Amino acid sequence: MDPRAILKAAGLRAPELVPLSGGDVSRVFRAGPYVIKTHEAPPPGLFRAEAEGLSSLAEAGSRVPRVHWVGEGGIVLEYLPPGPDDWKCLARMLARLHRETRPRYGWPRPGYLGTFPLPAGEEEDWSRFFAEKRLLPLIQATWARLGALGPELERLLSRLRLPTEGPALIHGDLWSGNVHMSAQGPALIDPSVWVGERGVDLAMMRLFGGFPEPFWQEYEALYPVPLEVREALPCYQLYYLLVHVRFFGSGYLLSLRRRLADCL
Repeated sequence: MDPRAILKAAGLRAPELVPLSGGDVSRVFRAGPYVIKTHEAPPPGLFRAEAEGLSSLAEAGSRVPRVHWVGEGGIVLEYLPPGPDDWKCLARMLARLHRETRPRYGWPRPGYLGTFPLPAGEEEDWSRFFAEKRLLPLIQATWARLGALGPELERLLSRLRLPTEGPALIHGDLWSGNVHMSAQGPALIDPSVWVGERGVDLAMMRLFGGFPEPFWQEYEALYPVPLEVREALPCYQLYYLLVHVRFFGSGYLLSLRRRLADCL
């Protein structure tokens, strides 16, 4: 959808559009005090799921851009001017978020990881939920590329036993590119929000790096990570590596195999 048409639908006016980096999913533009995100062919509910995720993070005390308007073709967000890095502030924000408990794992409505659909549903058994509602759909979607890894991953699902600290609200796609250091302080963007174990966020944060030692020192001081959770991180990283195989190809299979070996 044309970003100007999105602004018009939102009843907003702004100066000229300036393209911004939008990662691998959306086209992103700045229009004065607004950020416009759109997609050439968005799957149903993509931007509404993002808006709901941002709202849930804000209610839990996290800094996020305000949602001005959302529709099937795009979303209009508040533009947050950039500011200095403040990793300790981010650590405090995430420790608070990860203590935001819920009664069950999952989410009552369908969501997305990028543009990959995540099924709705809630469950009290964490290992079963993560196996059936998160790993299995991605294994099925990437089966043709997995080769011998496919049956190995299927065997893992049947015996997956993961540690539990309790259902917590998670960002769901927490790599360093989805943290914006704004003039107001660190902000979370581009979420894939659902209720899981906080280890899912920690796994993505560890997968591709980008979070420096001062962040981890502050986070650990506020919310120490038990050994059993650390040992489960490779299993959670399978989730993110599978979605990378789905969208970016077999170049991620070696990393996938290594993480799978750490889970067995």
